[in-house]
Amino acid sequence: CAWRGSYFEGVMRAFPGQSALVANWVTGELAAALNRDAREIDQSPVPPEALAGLLRRLQDGTVSGRIAKTLFADMWAGRGDADSLIKTQGLQQISDSSELEVLVQQVLDANPGQVDQYRAGKGKLLGFFVGQVMKNSGGKANPEEVNRLLQKRLGS
Repeated sequence: CAWRGSYFEGVMRAFPGQSALVANWVTGELAAALNRDAREIDQSPVPPEALAGLLRRLQDGTVSGRIAKTLFADMWAGRGDADSLIKTQGLQQISDSSELEVLVQQVLDANPGQVDQYRAGKGKLLGFFVGQVMKNSGGKANPEEVNRLLQKRLGS
């Protein structure tokens, strides 16, 4: 447990002011990987500074939570740090509204029946539309921005 505390403190030194996010990742993803591989925290292949780098990209919107988990797995496997993996794998989240507008319109154009159902009161279809945009973007679209654009387009 002392190792876990020092690991947490190491991440916090490299990424100050984000204790809740750091705690979630240390007790979630990191702990799960340690348990899965029967390792102690001092044997983690992801040093505190590297986890801080990944969390910085999650917090600044460069990557989504889902992509961050994939990056963590790659970092755990020794494939590199977050920034190099984001660059080499082209994983940067799409947050540009004009780019997302195109993806949103494509999904709405491809699903006129669902658009009509949504406008007739089937609000749960919003999740379907978000899912389609995410699928078409390879999981790189910023889901919050996609939600906002869909609601604007669908008139809700």
